[in-house]
Amino acid sequence: MTDDRILLTPLTVADADEMVDVLSGDDLYAFIGGAAPTLEGLRARYARQVVGRSPDGLTEWHNWIIRRGCDGQAVGYVQATITEGGRRAEIAWVVGVGWQRRGYATEAAQAMIDWLLARDVGSVVAHIHPGNAASAAVATKAGLTPTDRFEDGERLWVLKRG
Repeated sequence: MTDDRILLTPLTVADADEMVDVLSGDDLYAFIGGAAPTLEGLRARYARQVVGRSPDGLTEWHNWIIRRGCDGQAVGYVQATITEGGRRAEIAWVVGVGWQRRGYATEAAQAMIDWLLARDVGSVVAHIHPGNAASAAVATKAGLTPTDRFEDGERLWVLKRG
């Protein structure tokens, strides 16, 4: 997936070498939890993710690195977990602290949603911490709306076709 400002490139294990720096810094984990990954840990995670499916084959995993169109530098990632026979996708986005507030997350989330809708995914959902105004803004711009449902302390946002 591509446009003039960003490229979404399918995840590879080799991306860990660049992404470990993008995903560093405690500020990045204020709302999403966890901590910055080590290079070894990120390589292991990417090795599991690039398989593209859960062991039982019922869940698809799609992961893309967000790269700047001008120079190919990684700035973050987007991901979609597709379930229910391709009818539902749970999405997420993360942009490194040094590249936030530049529109990369919004553009990447919208490109991913467009790709999902072109595949006839009927429902797209995201879980967003109620204090994460930046992610709420991305979700709103990408066409998702907040619900009254919370799961693990995060508000469920939805985009439904129809």
